[in-house]
Amino acid sequence: MEAPHHQAPANVLKITVNSPEQMGELGRRLAKLLRPGDLVMLTGELGAGKTTLTRGLGDGLGVRGAVTSPTFVIARVHPPLGQGPALVHVDAYRLGGGLDEMEDLDLDVSLPESVVVVEWGDGKVEELSDDRLHVVIDRAVGDTTDEVREVTLAGLGERWSGADLASLAA
Repeated sequence: MEAPHHQAPANVLKITVNSPEQMGELGRRLAKLLRPGDLVMLTGELGAGKTTLTRGLGDGLGVRGAVTSPTFVIARVHPPLGQGPALVHVDAYRLGGGLDEMEDLDLDVSLPESVVVVEWGDGKVEELSDDRLHVVIDRAVGDTTDEVREVTLAGLGERWSGADLASLAA
């Protein structure tokens, strides 16, 4: 029996991030929890900090290449400098067909052996994996500096039910 795509998160952490530097640090800490085959879905408006978080992830994973928003290439592969997984950074904003189109991108990398980070993937890439980490970045209400973000990390599926998300709030 197939698990429904709208399963309840097994594990949720809400964290307040006060600056882009902290957002990058959150990415570096998150990298320590990630392993090959993980799917991370990033949701947040333009300028919310999705790429900053992914840049921190790339630093933490030790991958090659500057992490920038992949808007015009749809997907960018950052190969590992060491023994870790590659980072596949996807911008699904213009992906209409979801999974099929992802496969059509012909990424020269095996998704099960990579960490896949997808921006704007809601409703498009859920079928890639029942185990995924949703990261939702919202601007903090009443923040006048435009720096503070409320970040909600929701782990879905068995992979995340026992993960130590609380370690990210350190």
